[in-house]
Formats: sequence, C-alpha cells, structure tokens
Amino acid sequence: MGAADFLEDRGMKRVVVTGMAGISPIGSDWDTVATNLKEMNSAVEYMEEWEKYEGLNTKLAAPVKDFSRPKHYSRKETRSMGRVALMATRATELALEDAGLLEDESIKDGKMGVSYGSCGGTPDAMKDFGNMLLNNNLDGLNSTSYIKMMSHTAAVNIGVFFGLKGRIIPTASACTSGSQGIGYAYEAIKFGRQKLMVAGGAEELCPSEAAVFDTLFATSIKNDAPKTTPRPYDADRDGLVIGEGAGTFILEEYEHAKARGAHIYAEVVGFACNSDGRHVTQPHKETMRIVMEMALEDAGLKPSDIGYVNAHGTSTEHGDIAESTATEELFGNQILLSSLKSYTGHTLGACGVLEAWMTINMQRENWYAPTINLDNIDERCGNIDYIRGGIREGLDFSYVMSNNFAFGGINTSLIFKKM
Repeated sequence: MGAADFLEDRGMKRVVVTGMAGISPIGSDWDTVATNLKEMNSAVEYMEEWEKYEGLNTKLAAPVKDFSRPKHYSRKETRSMGRVALMATRATELALEDAGLLEDESIKDGKMGVSYGSCGGTPDAMKDFGNMLLNNNLDGLNSTSYIKMMSHTAAVNIGVFFGLKGRIIPTASACTSGSQGIGYAYEAIKFGRQKLMVAGGAEELCPSEAAVFDTLFATSIKNDAPKTTPRPYDADRDGLVIGEGAGTFILEEYEHAKARGAHIYAEVVGFACNSDGRHVTQPHKETMRIVMEMALEDAGLKPSDIGYVNAHGTSTEHGDIAESTATEELFGNQILLSSLKSYTGHTLGACGVLEAWMTINMQRENWYAPTINLDNIDERCGNIDYIRGGIREGLDFSYVMSNNFAFGGINTSLIFKKM
C-alpha cells in the first residue's frame, strides 16, 4: 500500500507542496543554491564586527549577503517588521508567486492559514526593551517595538501583509520552528481544517544567538579558518556555526491543487514530533529514533522505503552521535545521509524549512549533496553511508526524510514523496 492509499483508507486529505522559496546564506534561488551545493561552497565567514563583544569566543557565522527591504514594500507596510519578519514575508511572497497564488483573492477568504516560526523576534527590538530595564528610560521604544520583538512576529506579519484569514500557528521552538511550521500546516490540511497553508520559518543573525551556544561551549572557534567548519560527524569537529535565512512552503490539499492545475513539487506524507522529556540541552537517541518511526507510521511506510535522510547535523558532539546512531538503528548502515548545515551554518528557526526546500529539489533532480568538511568520521557516530567528497547522482528515490532536533528535547521528522 502506498502513502496515498494509506491516507485515503483513513479518510484523510493528501497534502502537496505547490510553492517553495528560500532566502539562505548560499543563495536565494534554487539554481544558485544548487551550484553552491555541487561545488561544496561554504557560506561561513569571520565576523570582524563581533570582536567588540568581550568574552565571545566564536567570531564565525553564515550571513545572508543579498537581502534588504524590497523596494516595492512601503515603509507603512513594514513598520511592524524587523529583519526576521521581512525575510519571512519576502520568502512567502516568492512562494505564493511560485504557486500561482500571489494577488489571488481566493487566498483571503479564510481557506489559507499560516504556520510559521522563529526562535524569537528581532534582537534590536529586544535591546530597546533591555535598555528600559537597565537604564530606566524608554529611549528607542515605540508603538511597533513589541510587534518586532514578539516570538510570533513572522507568522503575524505574513498574515497581515497578504490578508490571510485562516488559522495562525506560531512555532517558536528553537531549531524545530521551521519543521514544526511545515508539520502543523500539513496536519491542518490533512485533517480538513484548511485548504491551503503558508508554512516555514525564519531567523536573523545576531551575536546574542552565537552567545547562547558559546556559553554551552558548543560553538566553533576556528576563527582563523572559517571555511573548515562546521564539521558534522567529524572527529575533529569543535562546534556549530550559526546562520540566518527564511523559507516558505505553500501547502495545499491535493484535490484543490489538481483542480486549479497547480504545479506540484512533492507530497508531504509523514510528520511526527515528540519530546525527550529528560533534559533541556542533551539530545536523546531513543526518542530521536522513535520520532522517525512515528513519521514512518504516519506515512504508512517501512524504513526500507526511505532513500535519503537530510540530517540535523549541527556539528556538536552529543548531537552528532545521538542522531547518527539513532538513524543507524532504524535504517541500517546503507542509508544515505548528509548535513546541509555544513554549508549554511545552523539557521536555527529557518533550518527545518530551508533544508526541506533543498532536499525536495535534490530529490526531484536525483542527486544529493555531501556533508563538507567531513574528513575523518567520528568512530562513535553511527555506521551509515555519509555522503562526502562530492554529490551522489542518479538516485531516483520515491521517499526522503528530513529531521530536526531542538533545545528542550523537541524532535521532528518529515517525509516527502516525489511527484
């Protein structure tokens, strides 16, 4: 029984991807991203401006170089947006255009909702509130400061900008914000609550986010050799590098998409989310394996049906070992796996959707990118087929999986079917 028959047997709706867009450190269109993946080009660089932060060990990040407020966005339209909401809105505009739904009045009648996340709002707005608490004055604060700062700023600004009146599902769950955005949008359509959903996640670069991981001794400090890090699954890894970006999917009920003649990129056939329930920062192999099993069950698939796993792969010791050994236990040692964070750094709230965007495009083109900087596999990691040294071509996989894991022990797994 295929995934479609499995859903129909249970009286549920099929969910397809009809629009996609990303703004990432390695490009904001698929052709540029694909070139950088194939040429194994890292976006990580030394951040000279971070030298002023005394005690911050890492000076590395992967910024988006080519993004600013689009010229056709008025100041009035964007006064409630910081960079994170601006990137999310622009990615959504591009995805709606890709789906043939931009300026379509039908998306404004309540059939389209928003499921979108980020770790938090714009840091500059948070700084203004901090100034109030530290210096006892309101300098810098105005009527939109909170709107820029709030954790659901991306979801709300998207809804207002495009006039969307369906359900709003903000997903502020650290590194699973983007994958939960996709997963909860999928469930909203699957169970008949919405016909269409904007889904995804965003994050803007800030040294405060680097400091979060720096205080945990989890950041890379190869400041004099930025292109050699991060190194997921490598014995010589020394930590993660943060990045930024935004990504948006347009998810749609299959029959609705078919009736309007929409182009379909992939079908979302499985999603699962669970919690370790034991530690806020230490990943847990057993629940990582269970979330993947749950996604397979949701899709009506066996482990052998999955051809490729896009890994969370942060380049932290505990995370790499737990994730890779959980993957080996479930799929065996033949499964193909790679981490795209080796190119983009850890884009936090955006990683779940940016990595899914890249995974679906690779699936459609029958090739998969390697993990760069993986020279010496840590013997404590799982015995699996880590793609390295160059792309793998000619691989026609019907099903691929994309996994993300976050602080608090939040685990997610998504499965996409080739269409």
